[in-house]
Amino acid sequence: MQTFNLSLVTLACLVATTAQANEQSHDPSVERISVYGKQNDVVMNSGLATKSNMSLMATPAAVVVIDEAMIKAQGVNNLQNLVRNISGVTQAGNNYGIGDNLVVRGLGANYTYDGMYGGAGLGNTFNPTRSLTNVESVEVLKGPATGLYGMGSAGGVINLIEKKPQFEQHNTMLIELGQWQSYAMSLDSTNAITDQLAYRFVAKHERSEGFRDLNNDRDEAYLSFRYLVDDNQDLTLATAYIKDSIAVDSIGHPIRIYNAESVGNKSAAQATWQDLINDPNGEGIQLTDEQRQRLATSLADNDGLTPYSFGHAGLISPMASDNQGEELRVKLTHTLYLTDNLFLNQQLQYRDYDTGFARQTGAYNYVYWDRRGTINADPRAPLVLDGQLYPFAARRQEYRKVSADERSWQYFADLRYDFNLADINQELLVNANYEDRDIRFKQYSIYDADKVIKNKQGDVIYRGTLPYIFDIRSPNWAQGRFEDYDPLNTANYNKTVSAWGTGVQHVAYFDNGFTTRVGVAFNEIKQSYEHFGVDARYRASAAQPTPEQNTADKGATYNLGVTYMPTDNLSVFINHAKGRTAYGILDSVSGTEQDRDDSESLSNDIGLRFKAFDDQLLASVVIFESARTNLQYNNPEYDEAVSAADVPRYFYDGKEQTKGVELDLNAHLNDNWKLNVNAIYQDARDKTNPNNETTYNSRQKGVPYISAGTWLSYAHHWTALAHPIELSLGANYVDKRSTHSTSFGIPDGYVPSYTVFDSALSYVTDSWTLQLNLNNLFNKKYYSKAMFLGGMPGEERNVKLSFSMSL
Repeated sequence: MQTFNLSLVTLACLVATTAQANEQSHDPSVERISVYGKQNDVVMNSGLATKSNMSLMATPAAVVVIDEAMIKAQGVNNLQNLVRNISGVTQAGNNYGIGDNLVVRGLGANYTYDGMYGGAGLGNTFNPTRSLTNVESVEVLKGPATGLYGMGSAGGVINLIEKKPQFEQHNTMLIELGQWQSYAMSLDSTNAITDQLAYRFVAKHERSEGFRDLNNDRDEAYLSFRYLVDDNQDLTLATAYIKDSIAVDSIGHPIRIYNAESVGNKSAAQATWQDLINDPNGEGIQLTDEQRQRLATSLADNDGLTPYSFGHAGLISPMASDNQGEELRVKLTHTLYLTDNLFLNQQLQYRDYDTGFARQTGAYNYVYWDRRGTINADPRAPLVLDGQLYPFAARRQEYRKVSADERSWQYFADLRYDFNLADINQELLVNANYEDRDIRFKQYSIYDADKVIKNKQGDVIYRGTLPYIFDIRSPNWAQGRFEDYDPLNTANYNKTVSAWGTGVQHVAYFDNGFTTRVGVAFNEIKQSYEHFGVDARYRASAAQPTPEQNTADKGATYNLGVTYMPTDNLSVFINHAKGRTAYGILDSVSGTEQDRDDSESLSNDIGLRFKAFDDQLLASVVIFESARTNLQYNNPEYDEAVSAADVPRYFYDGKEQTKGVELDLNAHLNDNWKLNVNAIYQDARDKTNPNNETTYNSRQKGVPYISAGTWLSYAHHWTALAHPIELSLGANYVDKRSTHSTSFGIPDGYVPSYTVFDSALSYVTDSWTLQLNLNNLFNKKYYSKAMFLGGMPGEERNVKLSFSMSL
C-alpha cells in the first residue's frame, strides 16, 4: 500500500476504532483502505475525523494521513522522523530534546492512540518518544474539536492508529541494521483463535548508540484480542508495555550571546575590540584592553545569530542520565449495532507513564551584552577568574534531575443514528467523554557558583559548587555523581486535571451539492494542585507544604462547517470552530487563580479540494487562521508590596495566533509512478503580552515560515526479476526558525534553513522484503530543531538495511 495524505481543515482528535467499528466491526475480513491506487474508496469512505459517513470531498475538516506503506518506505521508526510528510507539523524543540514535542500550525499538539490519550501536550515538560512499532498509520487533525474528543491542544491532535487483531493468519519477522551500532528485531503475529476470537502480538527489541552518542534503547510488547459477541457486537482488549532509555541533549549547539544592539548595531563580523567598551558606570565586569582584544578575536561572524558549530561534539555532560521511560496502557473497546441505522461505540483506557532523567539545562556563553543599562553585568558576562579571561566559558549552569509519574483514565461513548427526513439524508451523533489525569512531579537542581541564594539579612545561604566550563568547545566536566553537588529540591507537587463533556453533532446531505455539519458541546474542566514543599534555601516562601488548591471552569464549544460540491471532482468548504482546554497540565493552582478561565482555541478555514485522473490524484489548498486564547501575562501596574486587593496581578487575555496556507497533493500517476507533496506557509505569532514591546507579536520559536516535503517513487520491472524494484527519492525543506531569545540578548537568533534528501531502494516478493534506506543523501549539515538559545544538529548521512519475512 502507498500513502494517503490529505489536508482539508480543522478538527482535533480522532478515534479510528470508532470509524472502523462503523463500517467493519461485523466483518473481520474487511481491511481499512488508504492506498494511492484505491483513492476512490478512500474518498467515498472517510468518516474518521468527524465520526460520520461524510466523504473527504464533502468534509469541512483537516485530515492528514500517513499510512503504513509510507512509513515503511521511508524507514522511519518514530514520530519525530515522520513529521516531514505532514503539512504544518514542525519540531517545537522547546522541551530540551526530551520526547515528542511537536506543534501544529505553530500551536500545541495532543497525542492519542486511536483517539485515546497518549501523553504530553498542554505544557508537559516530560513525555515519551513515540515509536511506530505497533502503528499502521498516523493521522493529524488540525484545529479544535472539543465537542467530539474532549479537551485537547489548540493546534490539533496527532493520532496514532494501532494495529488490530485479524482473523486471517499473518506472521512477520523484521530485522534492521544501521549506522551507529543500531539494530532491531521485531515480530508481528495475528490469527484467529476461534471463529469469534482473534489475537495480535507485536514485540520489538531495539538498540542504538545513536548519532553524537545519543543512544536510543527500547523494548516494546503489544497484545490485543478481538471477540465477536455476535453479528452486531464485538469487544477489543488491547494492552501495551514500553520501556525505553533515550539519551538527552538539552542544549544542542548554543548561540553565543553577543548583542549587536549593544555595539551600535554592529554584527560580530564588524565589531572590533575598541567597540567592546566596558560599562561606563563601572557596574559590569571591567576588562583590560588585552582581555577585550582576546574577546574580539574569539568572535565568529555568526555569533548572536546562529548556533556555534561543534561538529559531532556538544554540551552533553556525562553527569546527565538517560530519559528512562516506562509506559503501560490497557484499553477496552465495545461496539454495538442496535439496528442497521443506530449503533454505539464505547472506549475505556487506563494509562501509566513513569519517567526519570537528569539533564543539563543551562550553559550560557556570554560574550557582550548591555542588559538593562549595564554592560556585562555579572553573571551575564564573560568569565574572568584570577585575571584570566575565558571567552568560550559557559555560565549559569544548572542540572535538573526529574522523576514524574502520570496516571490517566479516559472514557468515550458515541451513539449515532442515520435517518432520512424530507428526502434529506441526515446523521445525528450524541457523545459523552470523561478523562482524569494525575501527575506526581519532583525535581532537584544543582548549579555552578553563579547561583547565589541569600536570606533576608543578605547572608549567603547557598552557592553552587559545580565547576565552571572554561571552554564549551572542549568542556571540563564535573566529576562524580549528581548527589555530590548539594542538590536543591526545586519542585515537589501533585497535579490533577479532570474533564467531562457531552455533545451533539448533526450532518445533512442536500441534493444540490451542499453538506452541512453543526456540532455543539458542553464540557467542564477541573484542576487541583497540592504542593508538598521544597528546599527552603531555594525558595523559602515555598518551603512548607500548602493545602490542595482547586479550580474549575466550564463552557460551550461548537463547530460550524459547510461544503459545496459543484461537481464530483471539486469542492469548496468553510469551517469555524471553537474549543476549550486546561490552561496548563503542570501549572500551579493558587487561591488568586481559582476563577481563572481555561484556555480556548479558535479556527477559521477556507479550503478547495479536487481530484482527477479517475480519482488517482487528490489535492487540497487551505487558507487558515488558528489561535489559542486566554493566556496569562503580568499587570505592569501591580506591585506586591503596595497594590490594593482590587489591582489584578495578571491579565488573561493574551493569545498565540497563526495564519497561513497549506497544500497537500497525492497522485498515483500510473503503475510505475507515485507522488506525495505537502507544503505550508505560516506566520505564527506570540501575542501574549501587549505590555512587552520586545516580545509582543514576535515569531513563535521553532516555527518556520515555509516548509515543504515530497516523496517520489518509481517501480521498474526487469525481466530478469520476478518482481519490480522500487526506487524512492524524497526532499524536505525547512525555512529558518527563530530561537525567540529576546530576553537573553540575542533577539535575532535563528536556526538556518536546510534541504535534506533521502532515498530508498526496495524489492518485495510474496514472502519477503529487502530494503535499503540512504538518508541525508548529500550529507547536509543542518539543525533539525530550534532549541532554547541554540539548535539540535541533524543526523549526518546514514544507511539502514531492513529485511522482513512472512513466517
